[in-house]
Amino acid sequence: MKPLLSILTLMLTVFAASAQANETEMLRIIGEDTSVTVETEDGPVTITRVMTPCAKNKGWLQPLIPAEGIHPVTEIEVIQALNDPEFVVVDMRTIEWRVKATIPGSIHIPYTEVAIRLDELGCEKTDNGFSCEKPMKVVGFCNGPVCPQSPMAMKAMIREGFPADSIYYYRGGMLDWDTLGLTSVEGMF
Repeated sequence: MKPLLSILTLMLTVFAASAQANETEMLRIIGEDTSVTVETEDGPVTITRVMTPCAKNKGWLQPLIPAEGIHPVTEIEVIQALNDPEFVVVDMRTIEWRVKATIPGSIHIPYTEVAIRLDELGCEKTDNGFSCEKPMKVVGFCNGPVCPQSPMAMKAMIREGFPADSIYYYRGGMLDWDTLGLTSVEGMF
């Protein structure tokens, strides 16, 4: 087992070194970091990230809970929310992503607009912004674990008075939805 681990470690080190040689191909992992070195029994190994055919974008890893009070959800809860009148599933990506494919039954509010469209999510527009006393339960998603669009939208919603405990984050987004072979629809505006 030890020789196999040594070979794998060597392969990872070579792969990491080749990825580091061409910095334009290295993608962010956490924040601005494009690599993280971890100590193993066989010495340090550098973890990097490269674009793959199944990746949706070049973002960076998003936390499971983008802000305190937000609920993380899986595909099961998303599917259940699609038929629950207390919930609305919101595709928070830009229009060019949504028209390629989206979750059936979702509505579209781009992450750049959600803070000014809270009236579509159960809040009332007032002279001073929004009153969110009876908000809908919002399941938000974007392109997946490295997409910052829905986390940014959710933080903007909270900043504008939307209660965090009414927000549900589907971090897997379209990447996981597609990977799992779940039905998507095209051409939705």
